[in-house]
Amino acid sequence: MANQKGITIVGAGPAGLTCAIVLAQAGKRVIVREWHADIGHRFHDDFQGLENWTGSMDALEELASTGITTGFAHHGMNEGVVFDSQAKPHRVHGERPLFYLLRRGAGDGTLDRALLDQAIGAGVEVRFNDRVTSTSSEMVLAGGPRRADIIAVGKIFDTDMEDGAWLAFGSELAPKGYAYLLVHEGRGTVASCMFSGFRDQAEHLAATLAFFERHAGLRMQNPRPFGGFGNIRLPRTALQGGYPVIGEHAGFQDALAGFGLRYAIRSGRLAAESLINGTSYADAWQQELRPGLRTGVVNRFLFNAAGRRGMDFLIRQLGRAQTPSLLARAYGPSLPKRLLFPMARHRFRGQMNDPSCNHQNCDCVWCQHGEQGTISMATQW
Repeated sequence: MANQKGITIVGAGPAGLTCAIVLAQAGKRVIVREWHADIGHRFHDDFQGLENWTGSMDALEELASTGITTGFAHHGMNEGVVFDSQAKPHRVHGERPLFYLLRRGAGDGTLDRALLDQAIGAGVEVRFNDRVTSTSSEMVLAGGPRRADIIAVGKIFDTDMEDGAWLAFGSELAPKGYAYLLVHEGRGTVASCMFSGFRDQAEHLAATLAFFERHAGLRMQNPRPFGGFGNIRLPRTALQGGYPVIGEHAGFQDALAGFGLRYAIRSGRLAAESLINGTSYADAWQQELRPGLRTGVVNRFLFNAAGRRGMDFLIRQLGRAQTPSLLARAYGPSLPKRLLFPMARHRFRGQMNDPSCNHQNCDCVWCQHGEQGTISMATQW
């Protein structure tokens, strides 16, 4: 039974607000404490994708089943273009959306604003400019990334381009990652999403802009810079000092592509249900989330080992069938992937340490914004 003082959630990101909404809808008193002045402080009204292939249920249906309303601007993307190593375009498509395009940040219509509005409407007390320095009797930790394993650096802009989604690979564009261009209704986001080479982020972004100008007709008006970062890890228990840890604070992100929104929402729901029902959060996330997280690590290992010819083969396959079905199989657990996992995990741990940046006298995204976003409280992991 909840403490009369309520359940404290540290952090007002998607994981924390989802947890708060589910708890409040169950009649619990919930206090969300966020040390920044508003929600979405890591984002800049840029487009992101809510992937739609890691579950049998459509992503929006999954939100609805969790109790989350879709009061944010979103658009289902049923097709896109992926470039191979020769810059040859390959159309990818699906009968159901490959992903849902949405915006992140504090503005109206963003996912973050919609979640905050729903939480407040459900009776959640949200305190901004409130930094947590000590623990309480019932608490959920949702403080966001603890380090940068992946960074994105790019531009948001206005444009007269037609709507679309474009994806490209190459070490000159995004070391061990990918570059993307998303355009919808006169707005666009272009970025290099890299797993290494952080110190040279400006060079990779310049190469990305030149590539999409040449091959996708990128046209930008009023471009504004943005940057972001993500934390990927495989926790043992996702408990810290006995408290549930959710979202990127736990490291719940896909190791292959860095998608984390569905993990944030799922982990927020699981933590809330554990508090409502008095069940084990550690058992719940290990059963529901760990298989996909481990498969992501194996996919990252295979991606790094594929080389250009291997990647070109995979890109051709994506363009020849229903892309969501192929991606669902790629993310589905299997015996070969279970056998590969120990080796993939060993390589994964080493590769997450970017040798190009020691974060000293550096202006990478993490050095500019990351350390000031960590929670200053004693931790046990």
